Amino acid sequence: MLEQNPPILDAAHADFVVGGVSINAAACRRGGFPALARGVGCRLSADRSSLTLLFGAAAAADLLEAVRRSGAIAAVFSDPPTHRTVQLKGTDALVLRPEPGDRELVAGYRDTFVRVLGSLGYSEDMTRALLACPLDELVTVRFSPSSAFTQTPGPRAGEVLGGAT
Repeated sequence: MLEQNPPILDAAHADFVVGGVSINAAACRRGGFPALARGVGCRLSADRSSLTLLFGAAAAADLLEAVRRSGAIAAVFSDPPTHRTVQLKGTDALVLRPEPGDRELVAGYRDTFVRVLGSLGYSEDMTRALLACPLDELVTVRFSPSSAFTQTPGPRAGEVLGGAT
């Protein structure tokens, strides 16, 4: 029987990345240039072994092309009030169609992020514009986090999280 490694994310970090945090992802385009996109939702598998990020296809076109080409992705999850930030990297990313329930997931994420940024004085209109994405354009990127880092500004930024490598 094969021994499985424990998931990179413990329960607390899992709750953090699927909470009301800012989601941004990056991949490397041809020539070494970065491709960046803002996520509009996040889903984590029950066993925490895979993460699915949701994007608007048009807004994330360069990122999606880079992921299709290399499978490599980095994503950061940041809590605006505290700047607490976690970075996850993976090398097996796949661009996939949305699953049933993803539209509702995006709507819930938007509502939560409106409240988070509202607590900092940002208007609902601004936050909804930031996360604007036609729901019929939703696309997902699923990957297995292979490394994880704390990226909260300060002396511990860049430290490996838990059992991550």
